[in-house]
Amino acid sequence: MRLRIFVFLWTLLCCSASWNAWAQSADKTPADSLRRIRQVEVTASRVVSNVSSSKPIQTMTREEIDRLGLNELSEVVKRFAGSNVRDYGGIGGMKTVSVRNLGAQHTAVSYDGLTISNTQAGQIDIGRFSLDNVESVTMAVGNEESLMQTARHYASAGILSVRTERPTFGDGRGYRLKAQLRAGSFGLLSPSLRYWQKLGGRTVLALDGTYMRADGAYPYELVNGKNRTDEKRHNSDINSWKGEANLFHTFSDGSALDTKLYWFYSERGLPGSVVYYNRTARERLWDEDFFAQTSYSRQMGREWKLAARLKFTHSWNQYEDYGPNYVSGKMRDVNRQDEYYGNVTLGWLPADNFSVALAQDVSVNTLRNNVHVASNDGPSNPVRTTSVTALTAHWTPTRLSLDGGLVGTYAHERVAHGRQPGDKHRLSPFLSVSWQVPGADGLRLRAMAKGTFRMPTFNDLYYRRIGNTGLRPEKAKEYNLGITWTGRPLSWTRYLSVTADLFHNNVTDKIVAFPSTYVWKMSNFGKAVINGIDITMAGEAEVTKRVSAVLTLGYSYQKAVDRQRQSASYRKQLPYTPRHSGNISLSLNNPWVNVGYSIVMQGERWSSAQNTDTYKIDAYWEHTLTLSRSFQFSGWRLDLIGSVRNLTDAQYEIIKFYPMPGRSAELTARVTL
Repeated sequence: MRLRIFVFLWTLLCCSASWNAWAQSADKTPADSLRRIRQVEVTASRVVSNVSSSKPIQTMTREEIDRLGLNELSEVVKRFAGSNVRDYGGIGGMKTVSVRNLGAQHTAVSYDGLTISNTQAGQIDIGRFSLDNVESVTMAVGNEESLMQTARHYASAGILSVRTERPTFGDGRGYRLKAQLRAGSFGLLSPSLRYWQKLGGRTVLALDGTYMRADGAYPYELVNGKNRTDEKRHNSDINSWKGEANLFHTFSDGSALDTKLYWFYSERGLPGSVVYYNRTARERLWDEDFFAQTSYSRQMGREWKLAARLKFTHSWNQYEDYGPNYVSGKMRDVNRQDEYYGNVTLGWLPADNFSVALAQDVSVNTLRNNVHVASNDGPSNPVRTTSVTALTAHWTPTRLSLDGGLVGTYAHERVAHGRQPGDKHRLSPFLSVSWQVPGADGLRLRAMAKGTFRMPTFNDLYYRRIGNTGLRPEKAKEYNLGITWTGRPLSWTRYLSVTADLFHNNVTDKIVAFPSTYVWKMSNFGKAVINGIDITMAGEAEVTKRVSAVLTLGYSYQKAVDRQRQSASYRKQLPYTPRHSGNISLSLNNPWVNVGYSIVMQGERWSSAQNTDTYKIDAYWEHTLTLSRSFQFSGWRLDLIGSVRNLTDAQYEIIKFYPMPGRSAELTARVTL
């Protein structure tokens, strides 16, 4: 493992050096023709408009995150219309996201432009990402608007994109330091430190470190028929460490090279399900994730752009459970995943309103563990090689915006023991259009159609006796028809934007566990249809010259049903899918104490496709109140943020038998030099 990391990092270093030399020599200019000017720094916020895009896109910025007192990525995602977060409760509980109920495996999670991989399970636990150094979080249906995306972005049905802060030096100093301390209920303590340093005129170093611990022993009410007892959550503790190093370099020709090293380690208890007073939970999980990535971008003349990216990922986890049902009294699973990934994207801009991009991704994924047994000869140890190619075009004639493309995917797999799956290949088209209505500058109509698929995961193919190497990829089709408007209807409003999108999703060849003669087996048995509407609204009003109010609102209606005629749950709502969900937040910004208030709501849903009272999960409303204030001193600033989450102390569940925390308080203090 250490040798592989060393070789990969050395390759990154050599690539950086060679790119530097190539860039310097490609456009060499005589020294006497160069003139140095005084350095000027420009600072700007990255804003993604959901109104002008041909696809539904929602973004929450750093300012909004602080205003609402959010400290977990899952809390941000819950405030996006159309998102479905499965939360198993507590700080250590797993959290996954699905866009418009297509499934977590169809939703990519991107971190600073490159997707995070988990070929073993196909879904990313977003609970391990803190928001300490995050600049913005974006959720897009289809894909984002950027021309120079990777092919993986185009291949996903939806994408959750996290962008971290880039160093800025607005006061002329060559360094910046941010120290933060979070403390709160249930033993939460999380210090973090961020340091930015200029290394010469073109290079900047950014270092981030975060530690978090919590016992997670929150109280809850256990309901068993007419009996109600006060209990406390067990085995929900966590200890985690995160370190991140970023090196940003700009060459003299304007090209840029960004390199990131990321490391995360955690030990946590997995809070078990609470059924009929059984509160016993002994499961433990250790996680370690490391990745190194580098991105090079260059503008070549007026018409061409180039982006090249490399990434190496190593993930290790160990799961242990104790009990008399195991022969040795303990079960221990150890998994090791590696991914080697490369991307090249070439953009051509022959005219101001027309552009074409070709993106090529190649990845190699490996899995080694003591669980996935394909035969009696030994573990399967699968190796998957995947090629993804995306050809896209963007055309913006008068009042019209057209995006279209074709994604080709080819995957080859080999195993050490057992049956080897056949090669997988597929072409997936997509098209989106946005039209500005004449005579109404702020009014637009948009439509989108996209086909995607997801490969069977290593768990689907090889896990113990239920794995099935004959599985076909799960296919999804997305259709969207929407209307957007933005404007300033009244003199005291600074802006107001509204979006409404009708959507239809169709998923076939769903991969599900299906009972066979003697055991359960993963099978392509299922078809789902999801119809619904997403509505968002955002606006800001000037209350007085010193006070402004910001209001955001999101609402989703989803009718997601099983359409497999042979299924006992035919035409029933899919598990854990509420028909109604939404959120609303109001912020009052003033010179004294900023106030933020937000509500997240989910309607009733069922833990089983049978949709009976036995499996019913009640609706819930979660209220959060936040107070914040910034103090500016000579040369430094202090930010204080206090939050009370679940203000009404509501007792609710997102996953059946996994009670969520009640009322909790949290205080954040941040010093910036």
